[in-house]
Amino acid sequence: MTIVSILLILVALFMIVTVLLQSSDEGGISALSGQSSNYMSKSKVKSFEAKLALGTKVAASVFVALCIVMLLI
Repeated sequence: MTIVSILLILVALFMIVTVLLQSSDEGGISALSGQSSNYMSKSKVKSFEAKLALGTKVAASVFVALCIVMLLI
């Protein structure tokens, strides 16, 4: 039970970090300022964003599974 609790806390912290590292949509106020970026920087950002999104999905799935395990114990 203690191991599952520790894992649950670690997964929750990982999920918090991955969500906070994700950037918001760029169509908001930055579009008004006229900031432009080239294709290479966008593709690098998108691949990093994709990895963060995948990490968040995996962490959320593991979090739910651990919560169910905690409920059954």
